[in-house]
Amino acid sequence: MSSLCGVVATQLKDLLGLFFRTLPELLGLPASFLLKKIQKALMELEAMNATLPELPHDVLMNIFATLEIPDLVRAGAVCSSWHSAYTCLLDLGKYKQSQTPCLFYTSESAGENVAFLYSLVENRSYKLTLPEPPIRSRFLIGSSNGWLITADERSELHLVNPITGEQIALPSVVTIEHVKPVFDDLGTIHKYELSYHTAEKVYRQQPELLALHDLREELYYKISFARAWDDKWTWLPHSTGYRLKPGRFKSIYIIQAPWGDLLQIWRTVDVAHEWEDEYGGSPKVRTLKITVYKVDMDAKKLVEMKGLPYHMLFLGHNKSLCLNAEGHPKLKSNHAYFTEDYEELTVYSKNVSRDIGVWDLENCRKKKIVSQIWSNWPCPTWLTPNIVKMNLAFRK
Repeated sequence: MSSLCGVVATQLKDLLGLFFRTLPELLGLPASFLLKKIQKALMELEAMNATLPELPHDVLMNIFATLEIPDLVRAGAVCSSWHSAYTCLLDLGKYKQSQTPCLFYTSESAGENVAFLYSLVENRSYKLTLPEPPIRSRFLIGSSNGWLITADERSELHLVNPITGEQIALPSVVTIEHVKPVFDDLGTIHKYELSYHTAEKVYRQQPELLALHDLREELYYKISFARAWDDKWTWLPHSTGYRLKPGRFKSIYIIQAPWGDLLQIWRTVDVAHEWEDEYGGSPKVRTLKITVYKVDMDAKKLVEMKGLPYHMLFLGHNKSLCLNAEGHPKLKSNHAYFTEDYEELTVYSKNVSRDIGVWDLENCRKKKIVSQIWSNWPCPTWLTPNIVKMNLAFRK
């Protein structure tokens, strides 16, 4: 903390100088009136700054390791020695402090490459500039471990870390078994040919020609995977969804609880196409119920729980989370923080308000997180900040 005192002393010196330069003018006094006081104060500050000892490098790193990312970044910008400790902490992989999820969103007025993180701890937003292509032109598929999964206007997938600005291109969509590139006269890909054939069923007789940006909509419901170091996607069989009753849908989230149990979270939403929301668009989604079940592996059944008194949930098209209230004292225990993840709206609809809020698991009531300050496209999602850069070996 001694270095911080030195910075404070320097800043105080500058403020005193400004104060004493303007005060005589404001009071109509001659500048010489306060000259002796100025000189004495500045000499004392210089002496204090010169005699302050530096904290050992390892002590600084131990302190920094306990900070959340916003405070860590601020600390790393204080002075050269603090920045060195900050950099060393990250390079050695010793920063493992648990982070509180933030709400990732964009704003049309801020620009195509600008995004924001709303901190639930500080009740404020942080502005971030992301790499090309523009984030507001992409589909936001989901988030996990501080990374966003996005699909650009060519339907290509990218991993993006909003905190570090790092971006990783995933294997091209043309490596998917059912996708073939279509070239123009100049040899440039200008369309995709999508086949609907699988080993079990033919969904359409002829392949469909799609614009580059349209393919991402067709692939949104399909599952392919790529392992580390793979240069192509592996296609999984097509699956179908189900509907509980007209206009009513259910999402199921699977979460490993901190105490070891496997949880299933059932979220029932109502989709009312006739509603007109405050933005003039329809349809609108509304969460009706969130129920927590424990998976009894021995009995092979679900056991309904009466809530999570010492924990909270984060649900949406993010990695589903169950966090300990003790480690996140500024969050509400026995609540589920949720964002919209009804695919038809998160992918196809821009002109709708979003189903975002906090669900009281005890009283079955929805509460607002904050007034809706975010844009509705791409659909906001929970992101757990991660300041550690991806291991380069992963990308070889």
